[in-house]
Amino acid sequence: MGFFEKLKAGLKKTKDAIMNRIDKLLGMFTKIDEDLFEELEETLIMSDIGVTTAGKICDMLREKVKIAGETDPKAIKGMLKEVLIEMLGEETPLDLSTTPSVILVIGVNGVGKTTTIGKLANKYKKEGKSVIVAAADTFRAAAIEQLEEWTNRAKLI
Repeated sequence: MGFFEKLKAGLKKTKDAIMNRIDKLLGMFTKIDEDLFEELEETLIMSDIGVTTAGKICDMLREKVKIAGETDPKAIKGMLKEVLIEMLGEETPLDLSTTPSVILVIGVNGVGKTTTIGKLANKYKKEGKSVIVAAADTFRAAAIEQLEEWTNRAKLI
């Protein structure tokens, strides 16, 4: 299994975990009301979506529910998927045809950003590309050392 297949499999596990939480939540409600949206927003935040993004998702979902006149909580799942697709846009492959190319990796703490950077560095080094990595983590003192270890493994330094 290649790098991107492993990454995709890992993301599928994350997606499945989030969707299981949402299914459980929706099963607890018999009507769509503000309590449901508050619980959904909390579930999204607890799933590392982020406070601002979770609020935006719920606002967009409220609007979809209002326009559709929907009352069944189970219908929210499909509408939630539509909202997420709208927010994320089309899937676009990574374009490294420019020189230099820059890949910025962002995300919440503990999701594997530093590990992913190391693996990407290794992959592109093996493909014969010139790779430079930089740490910009202001919250975790060991981030630079961890990134340095990954670059050692990729034989970048």
